[in-house]
Amino acid sequence: MESATPTQQTGGVGASWAAFLKSIASFNGDLSSLTAPPFILSSTSLTEFSTYWCEHPSVFAAPAKEPDAAKRALLVLKWFLTTLKQQYASRSEQYGNEKKPLNPFLGELFLGKWEDTAGTTELISEQVSHHPPATAYHITNIPSGVRLEGYNAQKASFSKTINIKQIGHAVLTVPVPSATEPDTFLITLPSLHIEGLIFGSPYIELDGSSFITSSTGFTAKIDYSGKGWLSGKKNSFTAVLYPTGREKDVLFNVSGQWTKSFEIHSGPAKYNSKDNLVEEWDPLPLSELIVAPLEQQHPLESRRAWSKVAAAIAKGDLDTVSVEKSKIENAQREMRAKEKAEGRTWQRRYFTARSDATDPVLAKLGPVVGLPENGDADKTGGLWRFDDAKSEAARKEPPLSEEDASKLAKELLGQ
Repeated sequence: MESATPTQQTGGVGASWAAFLKSIASFNGDLSSLTAPPFILSSTSLTEFSTYWCEHPSVFAAPAKEPDAAKRALLVLKWFLTTLKQQYASRSEQYGNEKKPLNPFLGELFLGKWEDTAGTTELISEQVSHHPPATAYHITNIPSGVRLEGYNAQKASFSKTINIKQIGHAVLTVPVPSATEPDTFLITLPSLHIEGLIFGSPYIELDGSSFITSSTGFTAKIDYSGKGWLSGKKNSFTAVLYPTGREKDVLFNVSGQWTKSFEIHSGPAKYNSKDNLVEEWDPLPLSELIVAPLEQQHPLESRRAWSKVAAAIAKGDLDTVSVEKSKIENAQREMRAKEKAEGRTWQRRYFTARSDATDPVLAKLGPVVGLPENGDADKTGGLWRFDDAKSEAARKEPPLSEEDASKLAKELLGQ
């Protein structure tokens, strides 16, 4: 059951909400460095947000069946648009009660999979950097070979509302029928801000533009606009797909609300009619994410690591939230201090920071969408790429014994 918003409550929390708004309004710098009060916390860690890229696995895998490059780029654009509701509104659209997710600790993991008509699709998400905070993810649909990898961080500031710039990018690799090389798509991330703060009913609105550009020569530009702009409806967007470098030569255009439905038409928007309507999209039921039971998870997996915090949040026991959260944070500080004293660094389990060579995807496609060759690595702790060798080694590791799991949880999480 959803908890009441601060405007629905009396006494302490309502006053705390006002104090919280006052504190962020007067804060200079990146808001992500602030410690959020317990009453505004979600029980979900940011590492779990990677699942929102693929809660429609059949849509994710569909581009691999399309031999035409332009139509394949359209299917990728369609898939991207279908992920937005889950990524940015699935937790608060109905109630206007967006909560702050838990800040992951370095090395935190989230592992899961989907089993549906698209076959098995696997997810690996890892917190690869803590200062600055960055989450990396890898999703593979095994039958089709469609593969997404990326990483992101956020920089938050306050100017009338909370504004969040997402730093990082994603790379989608799509095997092409009867082709020797896959089609590669470089995806940038939209900026966002929080609406409804003053009423105690926060929700996310996207703004600005984001891009998807392909190795076969097509680019999509998505423009986001909130209520009172183009359509007068919140969560509105327009998108165009065109040959790279020829933005006026629109092949397809898409418009609607990323939380609800949208229409795809061929050609420029000024010619939209029933005659050039390609598809009307209405949200599909989500595929169920399969996650191992808590007792079978690695001690660093999100739901196991944060289980006591999540349980306290669910009960509204804010004192216990603070105590259990502090245990993890203090243990992590001690671990970082110990590593520094011993002259070593935390070894990432699934990802590696690329530093020895120019990344070929960014070198070729980065200039099209305004991304530097280092992928903003200085702002995300590194240019993170999935490491197949590390993943294979992790798969071959035997499960931890109960004794070893408890020892690791004590050392790294204070539990």
